[in-house]
Amino acid sequence: MSLTNTPDVYVNDIKIPASDIDGEVQYHPAASRRDAMIKATEALVFSELLRQRAMTLELIDKEQKVCPDAVIEQLIDIEVVTPKAGEQECERYFEVNRDKFCTSPLVEVKHILISSDPEDLQQREQSKELAQTLIAQLAESDNGFADLARQHSDCPSKEQGGNLGQVSSGQTVPEFEKALFKASEGLIHYPVESRYGHHVVFVARKVEGKALPYTMVKDEIAAYLDEKVQHKAIAQYIQHLADEAQIKGFNFVANDSPLMQ
Repeated sequence: MSLTNTPDVYVNDIKIPASDIDGEVQYHPAASRRDAMIKATEALVFSELLRQRAMTLELIDKEQKVCPDAVIEQLIDIEVVTPKAGEQECERYFEVNRDKFCTSPLVEVKHILISSDPEDLQQREQSKELAQTLIAQLAESDNGFADLARQHSDCPSKEQGGNLGQVSSGQTVPEFEKALFKASEGLIHYPVESRYGHHVVFVARKVEGKALPYTMVKDEIAAYLDEKVQHKAIAQYIQHLADEAQIKGFNFVANDSPLMQ
């Protein structure tokens, strides 16, 4: 019996013990233990439904307690029909989402990193205060940026006066990148916070991304739409298996399951 009041669950009279659900919880982070338990139970019911269906189709032996990934893929190939996205659907998606299909912007940037531990709030505040002091100094004249970088920066780029060169999407941590691409050319008048500390940032040059033509992105769009349709089709398939099964101890709704996202 589970020590955490987790119920046993039955799928067509096959028991999923509460202990198995408790053991699965660790793989499903959530806001509360209850939410994690629901996700864990969904995952185990999901696996059991597929295992039983694969066994019915003689894709696995009755003795197999777990359905291998390769067999699950084979089962889905056999039983789930997913239509492919047509040209009109792809073109319509492109027209509605043109802003998503651009080359990465380029930013030529230099910075001064005042490093601090994200877990040390006092050190974090100190790094912010020093960054603010340097920004105030540079607001009057940015000619001394290189000297200040050599004196204060904790980044190896200090040897080049803080110069990071050209930065494009994906080359830095997201929180730093977001501030760079949002900023105008010149000194950013606030400390840019990242997991490494606080940055004093000067954007020397900015080249906006260019819109890509449909011909260059249509394969990417088709793949995205096909995957989206397949996820929905698999969710419907799992829900069909659940509707046909006798499930006790848990209300399984595949369409809402994170497994299908």
